Amino acid sequence: MRRVETLQRAVVPVAVVAALAVALAGCVPNAAPTPTPKPSHSSTGAPKPTLNLQGTASDNLAYFNYVNKNFIDEGGDLSGRPFIDNLVKAGFPKVDMEVTPDRTTVNLAADNISFSVRLGKTCLIGQYGNTGYSSTAQKLLSTGKCLVGTTRKIDW
Repeated sequence: MRRVETLQRAVVPVAVVAALAVALAGCVPNAAPTPTPKPSHSSTGAPKPTLNLQGTASDNLAYFNYVNKNFIDEGGDLSGRPFIDNLVKAGFPKVDMEVTPDRTTVNLAADNISFSVRLGKTCLIGQYGNTGYSSTAQKLLSTGKCLVGTTRKIDW
């Protein structure tokens, strides 16, 4: 009698697990998911954003992102000066820009750089580095600057 009870104790959990496996097998999709292609920032489907120097940072955030994302996608030197030069090329006035140092105090490449463009009493702020690209439109700080902390002189 003890053998039957022991056998039942071993068979019942195995049967339950097998039944669950069969029941859940129908929940698995038949085909692997298709990867979604990365959208192009210069897609011809949507109109290209434009620069409005009389507008606010919020008015120009789409254009700022368009310019910066295309620049990043091109690769090359992604340090502070090339970002500033590219923004100037895109029509932003250099005199209204700020950029953080792209080298540390021990002369290593900075993990991230921040750059900004003042538009009236608002700021476009971008950051690029080990965390990717991000941007925001903010009010001008009470200091009259867009960035907090140390910035480097844009004298080229």
